[in-house]
Amino acid sequence: MSQDFNYGTGKRKTAIARTRIYKGSGEITINGKSFEEFFPRKTLRMIVQQPLKLTRTLGKLDIKVNTCGGGVAGQAQAVRHGISRALIEMDPEMRSVLKRAGLLTRDARKKERKKYGQPGARAKYQYSKR
Repeated sequence: MSQDFNYGTGKRKTAIARTRIYKGSGEITINGKSFEEFFPRKTLRMIVQQPLKLTRTLGKLDIKVNTCGGGVAGQAQAVRHGISRALIEMDPEMRSVLKRAGLLTRDARKKERKKYGQPGARAKYQYSKR
């Protein structure tokens, strides 16, 4: 891999993905493992490849990702967000395609905290009238 790369950070829930894009042959490495090994489920692989398929760069770029936090689904969506941001840094003309598909918007939904005097975030203890 060459030294010139484009960088993008993606986030989803508590997952963070730091993404580097290099010119290359289409190899995707996540936390030192191959893409297929890290995400064994087909749906998660599809999520990660969405920005590459939309911009027609699948197989033309080497991608190296470091991800931490959250679960596998959150990490896959964080990787997708990071790849989308890095693609824009590489070629600003791709922005309109990625924006229309909604891949640049950071999904801000997180787990709501538990409140005191309640068993959960919204659930209440059972109320007895009599």
